[in-house]
Formats: sequence, structure tokens, C-alpha cells
Amino acid sequence: HYIYIDTSFAKQGEKAVLLSSDLQAEEWSCLRLVYQIAIPAGSPSDPSQLNLYMRFEDESFDRLLWSTKEPSDSWLIASLDLPNSSKKFQILIEGVLGQGNTASIALFEIMMTTGYCIECDFEENHLCGFVNRWNPNVNWFVGGGTIRNTPSTLPQDHTFKSELGHYMYVDSVYVKHFQEVAQLISPMTTAPMSGCLSFYYQLQQGNDNVFSLYTRDGGGLYEEIWKMDRPGNAAWNLAEVEFSAPYAMELIFEVAFNGPKGGYVALDDISFSPVHCQNQTELPFSTMEASCNFEEDLCNFYQDKEGSGWSRVKIKPNVYRAGDHTSGLGYYLLANTKFTSQSGYIGRLYGPSLPGNLPYCLRFYYAIYGFLKMSDTLAVYIFEENHVVQEKIWSVLESPRGVWMQAEITFKKPMPTKLKKNKFKSVIFISAFKIFFVNVPLDNENTTE
Repeated sequence: HYIYIDTSFAKQGEKAVLLSSDLQAEEWSCLRLVYQIAIPAGSPSDPSQLNLYMRFEDESFDRLLWSTKEPSDSWLIASLDLPNSSKKFQILIEGVLGQGNTASIALFEIMMTTGYCIECDFEENHLCGFVNRWNPNVNWFVGGGTIRNTPSTLPQDHTFKSELGHYMYVDSVYVKHFQEVAQLISPMTTAPMSGCLSFYYQLQQGNDNVFSLYTRDGGGLYEEIWKMDRPGNAAWNLAEVEFSAPYAMELIFEVAFNGPKGGYVALDDISFSPVHCQNQTELPFSTMEASCNFEEDLCNFYQDKEGSGWSRVKIKPNVYRAGDHTSGLGYYLLANTKFTSQSGYIGRLYGPSLPGNLPYCLRFYYAIYGFLKMSDTLAVYIFEENHVVQEKIWSVLESPRGVWMQAEITFKKPMPTKLKKNKFKSVIFISAFKIFFVNVPLDNENTTE
């Protein structure tokens, strides 16, 4: 069975909502949806849309976790990481019908499990959302179980250590060109995570194939994080890799063959732990050190010694003031209002040191009240550790007053730098300050409500 909505029951633009019972995820969890969005022939300009929200018990708004308009002739899988939380919440799944007489949205399965979405033992039919990138000659296939007609059949898998257990494998028997490549792609991460990624693998004729692990961000940029540099034995071999995903990215297990006698590679039991791998040092820099939502304190941010220009406050939302951006009921930073009538008043907030020669994306939310002129009211600077060289990388332009706005800024400097936020002459609200690594530039002064 499955459930669906279509235009025989409703009109274009009408919504149907599924609401879960009260849930609680005190451990990291993964929510998976098996869905399909069907559109009529002709690809209408206004397709149907599927949205997923979280509604926490003490918040006045729903958090959008995921949204898609991607049509398909077959079932698709969405995997969404849900970080651990002591708060009770509900899941809302909203379908919005698009244009066309045969537009429909269908759900085949909704599954919530403990663990990370990038983990998999390949025992389930949906393979945890991992997908093979189709190649006419070499591809990743499911091995084990009742499938016993391939030259790369293994005596047993790693999960159950049984011939009936399952694993993924890629074989060179159909290779026709030099450096044929097969890729197995994980679900995209949807929440920041950092720790140790581990998996088990087997190789045959390792000298004739290259087995590598890459990350790929939303912009399509690859980064190699592991490579098989020594021949494995006939048993399952354990690999451990330091993995950091401060922004959305996916894992790609790639095998390149030199010819039809390149052997095979098998993969099983991919897992993740938030602690660092054994015998490896901690990552040199974590973006969490430079992030803050101001709910507990100022984190690693500080102000000028001569005075406090920013105050950490908590104000109950009303018709004149919005709540904080994080939850609507939490803390945020407020410029010190008793100085706002003084001409030339400046309040400075300094961030922690950032290692040089790395790309960064700074994201924060702000709201502004009481200004006749917006230009340069709020500005962001970066400067070297000695405070001599300073560069303005962003400033607020004309924007709606009294609502939370998002700003995103990308930058990369060869030397270690710090962030400084200046506030001039009136009341500024700022909350949910976050910094992430990025590998592709975003619009330098893009702001969206």
C-alpha cells in the first residue's frame, strides 16, 4: 500500500498535511521518506511540491527540514538527519499540488531509525538511500543473499558473517576502457557532524584497481579523504577516516579499474561515530568553535574591553518586538540602547581566530529597528591577528525593518584572521550566528528573509 493525493481530489495549490504523533529523539536519528512526485506530459512550470517540517512543543513556528519538487517515474528516497534533542516534537509532511490534470504526490514509506543517515549495512531493500551512479560497463551491485551467480560472490558478508548477509560490490569483468569508474553515493548530510567514519572492504587484485572515498558538496566539488594504499587481505579490512561535514555533503565510494582483470571491491557496514578515530589526532579546526546561537553564553566571541556594546537578552515576543531567531523564545544579542542617541556610537563584537588559507561561509541573522538610513548600520570586518590590516567584507543595505534577515558571506584569506561586527548609532538585533567551511563561493552579499 501507499498513500497519495492528486488533482482528481483537489485543485492546484491546495495542500494536504500528515501530522505524526509526539516524538522524542534523545539519540541522533535518521528519517527516511520513500516518495514520488508525478507530473503530466509537457513539464508544467508549476510542479507539485513535497515539504517536511519539525514542530517542537515549545515553539511557535514549524521548522522546514526538507523540500523538493523533483518529479520521477519511480520511487525516490529522502534521508534527513535529526540531531539528538530532549524536546518533544512532531513531523509534518505537506503536499502541495501543482499544475496539471494528472499531478500527484505519493508516499510509500516513512521510517525513523536511530543512527546517522550515512550509516548502512545494506540489509534493507532501500539500501539506506545509497545509490549507484549508472555506468554502461561497471556498477555497484548488491551481493550475498540468494544472489550466487557472480564471479565476485563472497563466502560471507561482514554484518552477519553469513552467506545470506548482503554487501555492495563492483566487479571489473565488464570493463571495456582504461580507468572505468563506478561510484556508490550516500545520502546528502542535512545536519553538521564531525567524527570518525568507518567501513569494511575486501579487494581482489588490488594492484589493478584504485579504491577511493570522496566527499562532494552541493556545488559538485570533490575532495578525496581516503584511498586504499596497501593491498588488503582476503578477509574484511577495516578503514577509519576522519570526517567533517559542517555543511551539506555526500560520500562517494569510487573504484577505478585498469582493465577487465582488475578484480573486484566489496563494501559493507558503513558507520559513523561523533568521536575521533583511534590513533588519529583531532581535526585542526572545527567550525563549531566559530559558531554561536547565544542560548548559553557568548561562546568564543568577545567585546572591546572599554565597554559592552552588545547585551545578551531574552525578550518575550510581542507586537513591537520579535522573539529570537533560534526558537522564538531564546536569547540573542541586542545593541546597548542607552548609547543609541549618541552620535558616532560603535559597538564591536569579535569572533575567534580562524586558520588561514581556508574557504569560509559566514551566516548570521539580524533585525534592525529605529533607523532613518540603513546604509552601513551593521558591518562585518576581517582583520589579521595584529589588528593592523582590516577589511570590510559586508554591510547592511536597504532592508525591511523589524524582521529577521539572513546574511551569507564567503571569504578566504592566506593569513589567520578574526571577524569583527560593528554596530552604529541605533538598536540592532542579531542571533543564530554560524560559520561553515565552503568549497564554492556563494553570492557575497545575498540576504533573504
